[in-house]
Amino acid sequence: MVPVDYYIILSAILFTIGALGVLIRRNPLIIFMSIELMLNAGNLAFVAFSSVHKSFDGQIFVFFVIAVAAAEVAVGLALIVEIFKTKKNINIDDMNSLKG
Repeated sequence: MVPVDYYIILSAILFTIGALGVLIRRNPLIIFMSIELMLNAGNLAFVAFSSVHKSFDGQIFVFFVIAVAAAEVAVGLALIVEIFKTKKNINIDDMNSLKG
């Protein structure tokens, strides 16, 4: 039996890596992957605490987080494709406005 502390430590490490990816990298695709890593770190914490409390509430919440994350990726990738079509560049520093 693995203690819940290990899961929480792993979740914190994954969240930190994701936050550093968002703050340091300038590529929007890497930023989206980092955001997904942060969401999955939160999901791991929810499931770990749910198993400690012997409840399904954490797993139900994780299901909704995954659904929202899938919608976020679909909308985000569509925005990135449209910005690339118009500006021929997807560097975050060059995207200071959404004006056409």
